[in-house]
Amino acid sequence: MVRVRFAPSPTGSLHVGNALSAVANRRLGDWMLLRIDDTDATRNVAGGEEAIIRDLEWLGIAWDEGPVRQSERADRHREAAAPLGDRFEGGVTLLREDGSPTYQLASVVDDIDFGITHIVRGNDHRPNEAVQRRLFEALGATPPEFVHHGLILGDDGRKLSKRADGATVASLRDAGIPAEAVRAYLEELGVPKHDVRLDLSRVRRLSIETLGELSDSELAARVGVPVSVAPVLRGARDLVEAREYATLVLDPQRVDVDAPETLERFRELVEAGTEPKAIVRELKAVGGNLKALRLALTGAERGPELAAVIAALPQDELLRRTVR
Repeated sequence: MVRVRFAPSPTGSLHVGNALSAVANRRLGDWMLLRIDDTDATRNVAGGEEAIIRDLEWLGIAWDEGPVRQSERADRHREAAAPLGDRFEGGVTLLREDGSPTYQLASVVDDIDFGITHIVRGNDHRPNEAVQRRLFEALGATPPEFVHHGLILGDDGRKLSKRADGATVASLRDAGIPAEAVRAYLEELGVPKHDVRLDLSRVRRLSIETLGELSDSELAARVGVPVSVAPVLRGARDLVEAREYATLVLDPQRVDVDAPETLERFRELVEAGTEPKAIVRELKAVGGNLKALRLALTGAERGPELAAVIAALPQDELLRRTVR
């Protein structure tokens, strides 16, 4: 059985590079531990662990055990270090002056105790491999298999700052990118041997594809609107835009419109029960002012397809909004 662990530090929402590691571990592992590496208290952020769990759950990444906090296993780490002393060969510190275990010690001891067979993580951890292998052996354990993958970089080819657009799972979620699209992007990257640049254009294309595959009821539920509004949401590139489209229909700003002939003809077609797309075709054919009609119905010059807006509103509301 392949036993893996995903071991983020509780520093807030997952960096997309860390999320890549989580996806890679879940794909490889038959069993996965969620471990919170919180041995360095100076880096821990209030609510950081909760943010990580929320991100993983949102991405649909399940774990089999955990979360296990390293800070709660300090006694076990000190016990394991006793035969080795406070410092290891090469000057590697195992225990700090206050007796707290360091990352190197805690990580190896936990990997041994939980039977981890494969360590899958970013290339930034590659320098830790040699000392950790020696520690495994010094503690009488066989080192697991180490798999290091490329990092996700920014457009400039440098380390992707958490403040950069799309650099964290939370920022992608807040931008309205569906979880399935983010997960699909990370799955596409797999376990890259070399560093890759964050391709937000690809993420956005996957967002459009994901929304397009949702049923009307699923899409409406994601946006939090009645299913009758679903036609309006089609064409939105993300959930934020979909919510904006829904607002245009459900709670439009009132705009004064001076196009009496177009509005009158529109009302006649609505009262006759004409199909929405046929209404638009008819108005185009007679040179109707479709921009004015859109303004009357939504209060905005741009937005979802006009026929979809008409389809989403009941007849009495269409008539009410076009009375001037």
